[in-house]
Amino acid sequence: MPDPRPARGARVRRRPLGAPLAALVLLCAAGSGPPAAVAVAGEGERPVVRTAEGPVRGRAHGAYDTFQGIPYAAPPTGPLRWRPPRPAPHRTGVLDAGAPGAPCAQLPPLGPGGPSGSEDCLFLNVTVPAGRGRGRPVMVWFHGGGFRVGSADTYRPEPLAVRGDAVVVTVNYRLGVFGFFGHPELGGAPDFGLADQQAALRWVRANAARFGGDPERVTVFGESAGGLSVCAHLVSPGSAGLFQRAIVQSGSCSTTIPPYSLLPTLGTYEPFVPEERTVSAGAAAAGALGCGGRPAGRVLDCLRGLETGRLLTAELMERFSGVAYGNALLPAEPARALVSGRFHRVPVMQGSNLDEMRIFLRQTLAAYPVEGAEGYRERLRVSFGAAAPAVEAAYPPDRFATPALAWAAVLSDASFTCPTLRDGRALARHVPVYGYLFSDRTAPNFTGLPEPAGFPYGAAHGFELSYLFTMAELTEPQRALSGRMTDYWTRFARTGSPNAPDSPLWPRFAPPAPSVLRLAPGAGGIRRIDPAAAHHCALWDGLPAPASPASGAGR
Repeated sequence: MPDPRPARGARVRRRPLGAPLAALVLLCAAGSGPPAAVAVAGEGERPVVRTAEGPVRGRAHGAYDTFQGIPYAAPPTGPLRWRPPRPAPHRTGVLDAGAPGAPCAQLPPLGPGGPSGSEDCLFLNVTVPAGRGRGRPVMVWFHGGGFRVGSADTYRPEPLAVRGDAVVVTVNYRLGVFGFFGHPELGGAPDFGLADQQAALRWVRANAARFGGDPERVTVFGESAGGLSVCAHLVSPGSAGLFQRAIVQSGSCSTTIPPYSLLPTLGTYEPFVPEERTVSAGAAAAGALGCGGRPAGRVLDCLRGLETGRLLTAELMERFSGVAYGNALLPAEPARALVSGRFHRVPVMQGSNLDEMRIFLRQTLAAYPVEGAEGYRERLRVSFGAAAPAVEAAYPPDRFATPALAWAAVLSDASFTCPTLRDGRALARHVPVYGYLFSDRTAPNFTGLPEPAGFPYGAAHGFELSYLFTMAELTEPQRALSGRMTDYWTRFARTGSPNAPDSPLWPRFAPPAPSVLRLAPGAGGIRRIDPAAAHHCALWDGLPAPASPASGAGR
């Protein structure tokens, strides 16, 4: 439902992942002690829960109830733009939580369309199993979308709530220039979008029991930019004690994309960027917006006085979609923090999809095709330099149906599969880790992006989401896989292990040769595998970090 309230009021290198991922994702406070169970009252079958900020009235759907559009922080508008989230105000009346709140201000990911959403967007949605209950695990979902687009209500988590008997919370957070802006007058780049997520976690801690959840069994999970968010919370000092488990889906701390691999103008993709880079960009943007050259302390006043539409441009949303490190919220680069053991000691489940990069490569094939075996070799030379012969030896083009599919395999392993395993090794030195590789090459394409001839998407980035959320029609074998995955995810949220006591199928990640669980439908589709050799991770782990101009955008 659209928000009834109106929104308030030098070129950069194009980022490789924002628009394709956005299309994938979008098409596809304090009070007295809480009651032991959900309180149900009033208006027919509509349930009411008394939160710390006041009562909310949701909707009943038979097997589950929903409470949507609950503000977890004060609107970050006007003088609160680019400030840490403030607590949501207390209410005396009953809030109608029957429909989602506004998504955060954003632009459409692809194609025509204008701005949408609002700066007044710090809402969350709660889905709970119907009936009274207490002590259920709580799962808090951070959406993907390149830190530029997306919203909590895109995801319908009733399978996790009903089959998994979990309380599921989906969260909006500030995006792009509104969430990840930096400027000298801010003292750096404070990562307001991540601060919003922490505020939502504090709300969950205060209110989980009121919805029948256990505030001491909170799992943060997310995919793509949402997975990167979970990575950030694992290493952020401010997230300590706000969650007890973490699930990272296709967004490990070490995710990068090789330079010039999608277009000849795109440098290395880095989701986490040094704070000084963002601050420098912010100073330049202030000048371009007519707010530069003012007395000290007055630039931000000018910027906060601008209408939303002045800031809601493709250039600014893109430029400020990297998550800054070197600040109070994220003191160190997350991948380095993992290696040095500076992260919260909670069990972690993480994984990636077999054909991650096909969905991204598809977006650029028309403009930048992989033209035959020689074209493939040229791409290797441009992206990997002296290492190109070694990469070709591991991925000879004649082993693939087309050179484009060979290139997609190279990028999937280099950017997702092996970085995820690398992070797993760092985590497993200190905490239980469970890895997976989603491998259903018949997964439904819910993106609305047609497959090019001879270039099937397979198990592409984000395609596991239909097995956890209500997003697309599944075949009978896929529904069986969905049930197993729902059980794994919610059992991990409940106990810290995805395994049932009598069925320890999923191996704990154990270097130096860790196994992960392959997730695919049909007989033998779910089994233990050792992906490191098959995906040439010794090669990728041995290559030096790419040396090229960085794109610096979140996905």
